[in-house]
Amino acid sequence: MSLFEHLEELRRRIFYGLIAVAIAIGGCFFKVNWIVKVLEQPAQGVKFLQLAPGEYFFVSLKVTAYSGVLVASPFILYQIIQFVLPGLTRSERRLLGPIVFGSSILFFVGLLFAYVALIPAALNFFIEYGADVVEQLWSIDRYFEFVLLLMFSTGIAFQIPVIQMLLGLTGLVSSRQMLSGWRYVILGAAVLGAVLTPSTDPLTQSLLGGAVIGLYFGGTGLVILTGH
Repeated sequence: MSLFEHLEELRRRIFYGLIAVAIAIGGCFFKVNWIVKVLEQPAQGVKFLQLAPGEYFFVSLKVTAYSGVLVASPFILYQIIQFVLPGLTRSERRLLGPIVFGSSILFFVGLLFAYVALIPAALNFFIEYGADVVEQLWSIDRYFEFVLLLMFSTGIAFQIPVIQMLLGLTGLVSSRQMLSGWRYVILGAAVLGAVLTPSTDPLTQSLLGGAVIGLYFGGTGLVILTGH
């Protein structure tokens, strides 16, 4: 392909991806109240308030946008693969499928881990901390800002084994080097848990930090199995 043909192909793939996102967002908008109720489930015993005119409307738009991108992500990923596939060698094509599949699974597992473990742990800490002093009336905008940020940052953090596999397969970092830096990994996991967690409670940060450490050593084990 010439440069012009590559750019035209890129434009076409981006256009298809944007169309998919628009359709997914439109579909999610009709189900946004159900999505909101699902995301409110971890906050048992809390009443949500609309503190400004139109606050819930803008929250629903934010939730719809995140949900739409999430729903459309498999199609977007397919478009990316179709764009890069012609430029890959046969051996690289064999690796592409498992890496993309593993990355997708880990991202959704990260979302589930945040929803099932991290968010309830953080919310329980805040609820119990002020249970005898204040009534739990929360801004719905601030709540969803917290929930969405924590879920997607956790999904991104769960990509660590994929990055390790890429580094190992390309020969940039060996499994021995990964294991030798375990002290820095523990320190980095603590920092990452503090940075990616919107709350300041130690339990949520410890859960995310522990998950990062587990993912790192799991990724190192996979690199060892590949002989690198």
